[in-house]
Amino acid sequence: MAEAFVPAAVSTPSVPVPAPLPVRAVLPWAVFVGLLALIALYFVGAEQGATSLFAGENVHEWVHDGRHLLGFPCH
Repeated sequence: MAEAFVPAAVSTPSVPVPAPLPVRAVLPWAVFVGLLALIALYFVGAEQGATSLFAGENVHEWVHDGRHLLGFPCH
């Protein structure tokens, strides 16, 4: 009588497993997003003064609030 009774009709629910993504499919998109992030970080954080690519204050004014939000000094 030490045997446990398990009915045969009980089944465990199956959980769908997502298909793995190949690295070759993800890598170009990861590099693209990384480059966009670096370009955005440059324009928000460093586009003024000696490293500026564009003359004038136009880029500074467009990213002014984002610069303060991310903690970059600009005044």
